[in-house]
Amino acid sequence: MGWWRIGTDTLAGSSFVLSPLAETVASLKTLHAAAASHPGERAWLSRHLPAYRERLAAEPLDALLVRAAIGPTWNADFLTPTPLGDRERSFEEEVEAVLATGPADAVDQLAVAIGGPVPEPLRSARDLPQRLAGVLGWVWRETVRPEWARRRRILEADVLARTALLSRGGWAAALDELYPGRTRWLGDGRLQVNTRDHPPRSVDGGRLLFVPVTPATGWVSWEGTERYAVVYACAGALADTAGPAVPEALGALLGTARAGVLVRLRTPLSTSQLVALTGQGLGSVGRHLRVLLDAGLVRRGRAGRSVLYEWTEAGAVLVAAQGDPRPGAPRGGGRSL
Repeated sequence: MGWWRIGTDTLAGSSFVLSPLAETVASLKTLHAAAASHPGERAWLSRHLPAYRERLAAEPLDALLVRAAIGPTWNADFLTPTPLGDRERSFEEEVEAVLATGPADAVDQLAVAIGGPVPEPLRSARDLPQRLAGVLGWVWRETVRPEWARRRRILEADVLARTALLSRGGWAAALDELYPGRTRWLGDGRLQVNTRDHPPRSVDGGRLLFVPVTPATGWVSWEGTERYAVVYACAGALADTAGPAVPEALGALLGTARAGVLVRLRTPLSTSQLVALTGQGLGSVGRHLRVLLDAGLVRRGRAGRSVLYEWTEAGAVLVAAQGDPRPGAPRGGGRSL
């Protein structure tokens, strides 16, 4: 398994960050695989996959480049630059790191991703970083930017949920939940980042970043000894805006809309996030939450400046009695880190 050694100071200074470029790379990987992890992603693929394939068919060298950069066990480094993490940056700012890659370095990185010699005509091309940035720019403009506001709210919901988990169970609980079965805290300053047979790496003295994306994929990256990133798929219940199905009996008891709010609260969410995820109006969500609070089915807490709602024990029991989602039920997932 691949694991990183993390000192207490590095762990204490780690943070969750949002990255439009990481979201775009994850979306490119989804288009490349042509496989969806939930109904919402399936609808997104059906809308954009034909145009994506047409875009690559018009530029055969770009198609070769994408296939080479997304390797079977490793991505080319210039496809997945590590976020700076000092502030949230725009896609245009982040993609500069792709463009800053030298042509020779790009070929060397492709060789690592491929696991062997880089074939022609990629080996002799002098504009691979520009070409890859062009593909990423197309994916951003055509498939991600039009819904970035909604995706951003989903990612913020995931960060808030994990922050709440961190406050309740510490870093061991928060890291185990990043990608169940893949990432976990091993103790003695060791974080398992994937299940692959890679040598351990010390990240002491560097900055550790956790970057959520909505597509069901993930990877790790680093920039020298300064910054390290774990890019992970946010919780399936958040990534799939269709949400968990409302059991018929629960809908009859509470009303379909109110039950729809309740079943989402296995993960702590704010009012604005519930609005984004359910499609209901702010006033409607607020009224549903008030009724659920008064009934003792949800509780309210604070994480920083955000007010979050989640199930009480009574709420969890009520939802569990109607079927999934139940406490401990799978929360979705994706391809391995």
